[in-house]
Order: sequence, then C-alpha cells, then structure tokens
Amino acid sequence: MGCFGFLKGMMFVFNGIIFLAGAAILGVGIWVKVDSGSILSFLGKIENAPAELSQVLNVGYLLIAIGALLLIIGFLGCCGAIRESQCMLLLFFIIVLLVFIAEVAGAVVILVFRPLADELLTKFGTAAVQNIKKDYGKNPDVTGLWNTTMGTLKCCGFYNSSDFMDSPFYVAHNKEYPSPCCPGFSDPCNQTVADSVMITGCFPKVKKLIDDNTVVIVAVALGIAALEICAMVVSMILFCRIKSRGD
Repeated sequence: MGCFGFLKGMMFVFNGIIFLAGAAILGVGIWVKVDSGSILSFLGKIENAPAELSQVLNVGYLLIAIGALLLIIGFLGCCGAIRESQCMLLLFFIIVLLVFIAEVAGAVVILVFRPLADELLTKFGTAAVQNIKKDYGKNPDVTGLWNTTMGTLKCCGFYNSSDFMDSPFYVAHNKEYPSPCCPGFSDPCNQTVADSVMITGCFPKVKKLIDDNTVVIVAVALGIAALEICAMVVSMILFCRIKSRGD
C-alpha cells in the first residue's frame, strides 16, 4: 500500500467523518430556524432581557454556517485525496488554516471579554427570574419549558426556589413551589420543605457542570486543534507528492 496510499486513505476517512458531521450540524441549524416553538424562540420573548441576547438567537445561522463549512472541508479533503487534485488539497489547507486562526482568535477574545460575559449572564438571570414571577403557572409554554428543564437537570428555578415567589403558580397554589423544588416529598412543597431540601437552581447547576468539566472541554479543544494541524500537514504532504510526480 505504501505511505502515500495510507495517507490518502486516512485523508478520505477523516474528511468523510467531517462531511457527515457537517451534514448533521447543518440539519440541526435548519431545524432550529424552522422550529418556531424552540427554546431559542422562547428566549427571544423574555421581557427585559439584555439586548445582547439577540445575538444568541442567531445560533441557528451559526450552526448552518458551521455545517456548510464542514461540508465543504470534508468534500475538498475526500475528493482532493482520492482524485489527487492539487487545487482541492490547496483549498482544503487554506480553509483549515483560516479556521484554525479563527479558533485561536476566538479563544483570545473569550479570555479578554470574560468579565463582559459574566455581566451579560447576570442581566439575563434578572430577566429570567422576572419571567418566572410573571408567567410561570399562567403561560403554558413558559411553565412547560421550566418543568422540563427542572426535571431534566434536577434543579429548581433559575437561582433557587425563591424565584417562584409571587408567581401565578405560587399564588394559585396557596404559596407552594413546583414539585421539582421538593423531590421525594409527598407533602405540599412549601417554603419550609423547600428550604430543608435546598435544591440547586438551574443556572448554578449548569455553571457547576461546566466548571467541573473544564479540563475535558480544554482537552477536546486541544484535540481538535491537533487534528487540524495534522490535517494541514497531511494535505501538504499529499500536495507536494502529487506535484513532484507531475513535474
């Protein structure tokens, strides 16, 4: 088979996986934009939400762009290796290099603007709590979304059970909290029971989950960067080998 044939095969398999991943991400992005009842649409209806949140609502477009980019990269890598096309391999190298540079720049921006992100989350938390107090127990969409979130993450409210105080549900149920705030109790979920259980809010739970897996996230990011570097090296090896054979 030889080293050249092995590199061609690895290039084809690796970029075939990228192509399929791109197709999946593209499909999710299209679904997010088409599904008007998605969680992102709900976020857009939160009153007094920070203006910066509107950028988060464009995540569907972001997924579509990422999916399309991965499709192009996968296609160029597969076809460039199999057809031994110098043009495709060179385009593949340039695109992956630009993506790598963008990722490094993005990491730097995240580190520099971390305090701004914390401020944005604080503003969003205030808006989310106000939304709970106004619509939980009255708006079926808001109520269903929070029930699903709390049931899945085993949490209560955005910060804690007090977020539900004075909400329509709290008023209509004689100052009781939703059942996820008092797991394992058959008695009414009142202030006393909720305080004794002290279920973590959904935001602290998600934040803790991210903090606990920081090492994994960093390792994955470094792994992706290493794969991109390897892909660029292999594409250039194939490019130079093909060019030398043609001379």
